[in-house]
Amino acid sequence: MDQSDFNTDYPFKCDAVIRTGHTANIFNAQMLPFSTRIATVAGDKQVRVFDIGAMAAPLSGSETIHQPRDTCIRVIRCHGARTKRIVAEESSDLFLTVAEDGTVRLHDLRTPQHACYKGECSAPLVKMPHDLSTLAMSPLTPYQFVVGGESAFAHLFDRRQLRRTLRATWGISSQEDELTTCVRRFGRNLGAPRGRSREDHITGARMASSNGHEVLLSYSSDAVYLYSTQDEPGSHSKRPSPILSPNEVKDTINEHMIRSIDSSEAEDNETDLVSSCLDDEDSEGSDGSGEATDSEAEMQVYDDVPIIYPRARFTGHCNSATVKDVNFVGPNDDFVVSGSDDGNFFMWRKDTGTLHGIYEGDGSVVNVIEAHPHLPLLAVSGIDTTVKLFAPSLNPSSEFSRMSNSESIMDRNSQASRQHPTRSLGIDLIQFVLRHEGELRALRMADREDDGDHEATVTCPTQ
Repeated sequence: MDQSDFNTDYPFKCDAVIRTGHTANIFNAQMLPFSTRIATVAGDKQVRVFDIGAMAAPLSGSETIHQPRDTCIRVIRCHGARTKRIVAEESSDLFLTVAEDGTVRLHDLRTPQHACYKGECSAPLVKMPHDLSTLAMSPLTPYQFVVGGESAFAHLFDRRQLRRTLRATWGISSQEDELTTCVRRFGRNLGAPRGRSREDHITGARMASSNGHEVLLSYSSDAVYLYSTQDEPGSHSKRPSPILSPNEVKDTINEHMIRSIDSSEAEDNETDLVSSCLDDEDSEGSDGSGEATDSEAEMQVYDDVPIIYPRARFTGHCNSATVKDVNFVGPNDDFVVSGSDDGNFFMWRKDTGTLHGIYEGDGSVVNVIEAHPHLPLLAVSGIDTTVKLFAPSLNPSSEFSRMSNSESIMDRNSQASRQHPTRSLGIDLIQFVLRHEGELRALRMADREDDGDHEATVTCPTQ
């Protein structure tokens, strides 16, 4: 950013581009603390680690492109399916990843490399009987993490292996052959038991960094739910659900001034079917005959783990066509944010559940919202090829605010969630498009660059 430029609305420029070497969609990227390392996960099943400190300094005023052989320091191939999320610990060497093979793995960059194809990968921390797509951990409780995926439940695991500690905290003892212990499940009260359906897919999970016990879960074609690991299992909080009807939202707008925020840019690009399929994963599951078997296997494994029910429920957005993440924002995690299929992102007050704002964040779909660790700044991305930056503004009527149309927006999103627009696409078609696009990308990568011996070595760190 050119801080001396006061005439340009968005004085940001790209200094460098890192060619990762991934041959499929990159689903997540994380900076590793106290270092210049970046870890990425993608649909090619790989985890890659880059050291941007090793990059040559960019020429003044120019954009430098770095090839994988220049920056990639580790290629990890332990996962057997698309790898979806990274969670970094308070270390430059340790991080966790989750994949659709149902596993969570711990990676330690200090350990020697090993050959995955020889079966030398160490055991995963978690092996679930269904696909996993999201992972969350709080820096205040790094021994706990939450995983979610194609299940009606998210699962809380505790990595502490002292039986007395687990028994005193959770009332559960670890098993001899477990690397970690499932101590709680998070679920919804949906009445009588039923078979697993497309709604039973958790697309996003977050643990609060300010208190270490609050958990957010985003369900496909449903709402965002707030939980606490400190709540007693099997009972609902007496606190009423803070969901607001469209009329209540309208009254709230009239009573309270919504703080406006400005975006770094907004585009109205149309996106075709292939682009939609290639975004952060929109093939969450199918209604085939195999689902009953998966559900039965899951119940047999964790049916004795106590269930915690939600404290609050946040609605208004639409999470059907593509996968939406969810997040806490604010200095004390005071707000809840989520993307939406309508190209907007929604912000609610956590304590009251009132809708604080609806903002245009993408020309098609908003999937990811990340907060700056120190500044009041949000990075928003979706299907568009751009990332938008939002910050507070003194202007009370931001051009990106959509609160004046909140009632109609929420009505449309409610109807879209009930219609399940992606169900008619068919899982086979989506998988075909993804595979075909992956092959095309691999060919383009081969034409554009040659990674040399670095890419030919199939190695990964012992975990």
